[in-house]
Amino acid sequence: IKLRSPQTNSAFQKLFGLPPEEFLINNFTCHLKRKMPLQGRLFLSTRIVGFHADLFGRKTHFFFLWEDIEDIHATPPTLSSMGIPIIIMILRPGRGFDARHGAKKQDAEGRLNFHFHSFVSFNVAKRTIMTLWKTRASIPEQKDAVEEEYEVQSGDDDDDESCEDLDAKSIQTDETTTDFLGADDVTMSPLCSFTVSLPMTFLMELFNGGDIEQRVMEKSGCIDYTHGEWQQIDGIHQRQVHYTFDKLMRKRCQGQVTSIQQKTPISDARSWIIQEASSLRRIPLSECITVHLRYEMEDLASNSVGRCCCSMKVKLGISWVKHLSHYKKMGKRIKSMMKKRIKVMMRLLEKEFASRT
Repeated sequence: IKLRSPQTNSAFQKLFGLPPEEFLINNFTCHLKRKMPLQGRLFLSTRIVGFHADLFGRKTHFFFLWEDIEDIHATPPTLSSMGIPIIIMILRPGRGFDARHGAKKQDAEGRLNFHFHSFVSFNVAKRTIMTLWKTRASIPEQKDAVEEEYEVQSGDDDDDESCEDLDAKSIQTDETTTDFLGADDVTMSPLCSFTVSLPMTFLMELFNGGDIEQRVMEKSGCIDYTHGEWQQIDGIHQRQVHYTFDKLMRKRCQGQVTSIQQKTPISDARSWIIQEASSLRRIPLSECITVHLRYEMEDLASNSVGRCCCSMKVKLGISWVKHLSHYKKMGKRIKSMMKKRIKVMMRLLEKEFASRT
């Protein structure tokens, strides 16, 4: 385990308001599991565990001390966790009060439980977390044995990135950019726009979770499409969506998508804004990318022939966890893929409306 560059340490200290002597050891892209999963980054130093996320401009960050942790364990993949293992950190009773907004739950003994999952390399993350926790909790004469155990384990797992390799890649990134800290908002640019002869209530069927949404999304290239119910969290309506690209889409990009959507009514629900942040899996370098979409839908009332009319403007932005030399090429591919899919969605929605009228 190596310490990070001075630039990275400075950004890390500023993000969490830490003193200059606090040094970052490693950081991992992951999801924080609460009512809805939140994609962010887990930061590990010699003294603290910190988490930071920036979703739709709403920043979430907290930290607690290693010595506040009573237990850490990993749960194996299950059907309820969608086949993803989870690292659970349980704090001592009465500890970590300032971080309670990030906890999955508080048990009967008053202990806060934090759940982290969807790591790029679960074994590397787990091994690093367990080693730092054991080292911090051990008495001085035990620390050398713990560190030696870590070195032995690191050499046994050939399927995962070693901590040295992971660290070297991140150091190179850290010296050129600090975007992984979520310090800058995503720049959204126009992707496409439509004017359709549909009532707003029918246009919103794309996001209402009914049969129309299911059919349109599956026919537009999203197989195994599933969605959660809209839930009001901190005064904002949110839901989660999962799907896999079909064979046509795999010519450009393959893998699975997990999205968080938020909806906001405007002008007594005559107009709506849907914001969506999507993380990709099983795609090369997918851990470096979060795709943001913003749907701005406006009710234009009746057109010249007395039919209902709505407009939809779609904007797209991409946040890069790491700086990639070919990020422009990847960005163009993602933009082309999203634009094509949204056009297909709108054509299918118009056909659905025509079949009912």
